[in-house]
Amino acid sequence: MTSPEDRYSGDVLAGFTHRHVPTVHPTVPAERGLVVELAESGFVGAVVRLASGLVELEDRHGKIRTFPLGGGYLVDGAPVRLVAPVAVASTAPRRTASGSLAVRDVAARVALPSRIFVEGRHDAELVEKVWGDDLRIEGVVVEYLEGVDDLEQLVRDFGPGPGRRLGVLVDHLVPGSKETRIADAVARGPFGAHVLVVGHPYIDVWQAVKPGRLGLRDWPVIPRGIEWKHGICEALGWPHEEQADIARAWQHILSRVGSFADLEPALLGRVEQLIDFVTAPAE
Repeated sequence: MTSPEDRYSGDVLAGFTHRHVPTVHPTVPAERGLVVELAESGFVGAVVRLASGLVELEDRHGKIRTFPLGGGYLVDGAPVRLVAPVAVASTAPRRTASGSLAVRDVAARVALPSRIFVEGRHDAELVEKVWGDDLRIEGVVVEYLEGVDDLEQLVRDFGPGPGRRLGVLVDHLVPGSKETRIADAVARGPFGAHVLVVGHPYIDVWQAVKPGRLGLRDWPVIPRGIEWKHGICEALGWPHEEQADIARAWQHILSRVGSFADLEPALLGRVEQLIDFVTAPAE
């Protein structure tokens, strides 16, 4: 018979293990435009972009901040986990970055004799990113110059003519600028009928990227006498002492361009105009 003392002599919790059951919050796809709140900081923003497991949120002031996908978010006050949306196969026609209908299973054409010249490497990289698919289908090659000071000689060396047209995209093509005087001289020259020089009003092609894509309301205004790209980087708090810094800044800007919708109309129309000009049938 067990004594009353024996009944209580053991550890009543022996063999008991407490298992913490984590709270499972519902998952919500981070669709563009979804408004979420950071539970810890209270930051509120709308989803604008996903990249490499990160989500970019834009607040009501246009400021963009980047956070990891996962937990720690609120939607309508309820805790959620943000996840990448599941890609759904679409039956709609695919479009290129320029907005054109994509042509499937068609090899790029052999390069046309006609060409498009742009001022610099950054211009060429931007044109390639947005219009590259279209240019390959059309067989148009884009070459970049180191400025347009010698454009008249470059045109003579190229030797435009019927079936061999030349389109030129120029920065800062505004009344009274050096670039405008050069463009006018080319148009009046012996090859004018087979050359089209157009341009955008921006000091540099960087400005053709909509500032909102970088979380800016406007591009900073750089005083005369300061090299523009260095001035932009300094104004934005980016490294700018070396050319490698400028190159990294451009790659950051370019990474914010996914399609024609990220560019200003003043550039879009001019590039489309050049493509039409150099691909027109020979007269």
